Amino acid sequence: MEPTKRPFPLLLALLIAVLLAGLVGLIVLTASLSSQFKAAFQPLQQANAGLSTQVSQLLHPTPTLIPDPVTIVNEVRALARLETIQYTVEKVITAEVNQGVFGPLFGDRLLFVAHGYVIAGVDLSSLAATDMNYADGILRVTLPPAEVFVATLNNNQSYVYDRETGILTKANPDLETSARTAAEQEILNAALDDGILAQADANARAYLLSLFNSLGFPRVVFSD
Repeated sequence: MEPTKRPFPLLLALLIAVLLAGLVGLIVLTASLSSQFKAAFQPLQQANAGLSTQVSQLLHPTPTLIPDPVTIVNEVRALARLETIQYTVEKVITAEVNQGVFGPLFGDRLLFVAHGYVIAGVDLSSLAATDMNYADGILRVTLPPAEVFVATLNNNQSYVYDRETGILTKANPDLETSARTAAEQEILNAALDDGILAQADANARAYLLSLFNSLGFPRVVFSD
């Protein structure tokens, strides 16, 4: 007589199938709950993000510039300036107040890196008819003296590099303004010391010589 086969393998297979089905159902349920949980808290997250943005704007506000719509024109005049040279200058300015023994307590000090430019040339509007004389095939010209037309800072490239304020005082609001004013003067002085006016005069004569030659005056003499 053959031995009776036990149903153990079949029962084991059924049990494993039931466990797998339950596990799959649990995973699906967990994913569904997680999705519902995220959906439920999404408005709260958005509200928190909006509140964070508002707080950031309060702590670091963006300045609003409102120009006055009224424009007043004080003067209009024609210019005949012959710009013949431009200098680009960089200077480092130190501005400070209340320095010394009590500087760490009451002092204020900054380093200002200034970038500026100086433009010079000859103002031809002051050239009179008597300043030009043509005789014996020679055009004699007396030019006005060279002058500086512009000496200013480039605000896009100028900046405060470092600032140290005492622990018992506040930053002086006029200190940077004083540094900028001094920087403009130093930039002008640097250009003048380097001979910008002499170069402006030489460039003006070279340009006008070429111009007069093209107009039919081959011989031109500039008088001092």
